[in-house]
Amino acid sequence: RIPCLCGSAPCLLCRCCPSGNNSTVTRLIYAAFMLLGVGVACIMLMPGMEAQLKKIPGFCEGGMGSSIPGAVYRVCFGMAMFFLLFSLLMIKVKSSQDPRASVHNGFWFFKFAAATAITVGAFFIPEGPFTTVWFYVGMAGAFCFILIQLVLLIDFAHSWNESWVEKMEEGNSRCWYAALLSATTVNYTLSLISLVMFYIYYTHTEGCTENKVFISINMLLCIGASVMSILPKIQESQPRSGLLQSSIVTLYTMYLTWSAMTNEPDRKCNPSLLGIIGYNTTSPTGRDHVVQWWDAQGIVGLILFLMCVLYSSIRNSSNTQVNKLTLTNDESALIEDGPSHPENFEEGDGVSRAIDNERDGVTYSYSFFHFMLFLASLYIMMTLTNWYSPDANYEMMTSKWPSVWVKMSSSWICIALYAWTLVAPLVLTNRDFD
Repeated sequence: RIPCLCGSAPCLLCRCCPSGNNSTVTRLIYAAFMLLGVGVACIMLMPGMEAQLKKIPGFCEGGMGSSIPGAVYRVCFGMAMFFLLFSLLMIKVKSSQDPRASVHNGFWFFKFAAATAITVGAFFIPEGPFTTVWFYVGMAGAFCFILIQLVLLIDFAHSWNESWVEKMEEGNSRCWYAALLSATTVNYTLSLISLVMFYIYYTHTEGCTENKVFISINMLLCIGASVMSILPKIQESQPRSGLLQSSIVTLYTMYLTWSAMTNEPDRKCNPSLLGIIGYNTTSPTGRDHVVQWWDAQGIVGLILFLMCVLYSSIRNSSNTQVNKLTLTNDESALIEDGPSHPENFEEGDGVSRAIDNERDGVTYSYSFFHFMLFLASLYIMMTLTNWYSPDANYEMMTSKWPSVWVKMSSSWICIALYAWTLVAPLVLTNRDFD
């Protein structure tokens, strides 16, 4: 129905989803917008797409926009500008009674048309310094999104541990204790295997000093964080702190370490996954710097991105500190057992629709949510192009050290953030961390 295209979020999903909160349904639709953009960006990586783009009159003439990385940059530029515009537009929206909230929660057809127009228009931007400047903007935005991933990861780790410990205390303790122990063991086992593989394939007896330092430092930091989580003082202030959270943070740190090393310019210290398993990755001309767009690091990064966006859309954290940081509250559950305000429950043609649970106040910051999706657009741009930088002549993409340092510093911030969640109750004794 045409009215649904211009109306609110509940109208679009009322026939295919159970009754839930309007705030959550809206975020899921925006997440679908983002996933659609990711799909288009992935299509730009398909073989032969570059030749097809060059056939369109006036499209990226003589520029990188018709190349594989340039096309991905421009698709993600369109997504990023769309979400940045809405982030600015939604500043200080307090409730669904604000006229701007109607724009946020409805008019989906016009918003889709606007996002499409911005993306198509991006392909007509003259090349000039666009790709290089946008690369550094993307690197900064992706770094910020990684930090958001870290906050959500630590929140997820604490919520997971808290949930299982509660079930263990309620009954059938042996079963839940075994599950807790198994999950922790699997995480640490995968981390240990990763560590061994790093030393085998990403270091050499002579050279690769940076990799040796990176791997060793992160190994020691992870061991330190794990030991810290079970110290008597920490356990006294946080009885539910344990090795499950540490194992998750350790495994994610190993991923960030691997991701950083895959961007090293020195190919001797940065073997491709295909090269490790025995495939020849050199080009017919004998050069070994051929760009592998669909490598394992990019695929894992894409999966983590999808999980982060979906989790941020449906999350209902019990951690009030995380809620303050992400500007949400605990009223944003995906599915409610029943409407707390029957008068907010819309019905039409016998079909139940979502509850407008934001009449008295929004349950999350509209502006921050769009800003997070803006950063997510930059992160996916860097992930799909392997964080490669265009050279001065825009003829090829190469790995650069700034990409390595961005990822390595994010791994150290990850461990520091987790360590802070452990020691904060001991340092800030006048704060309530329950």
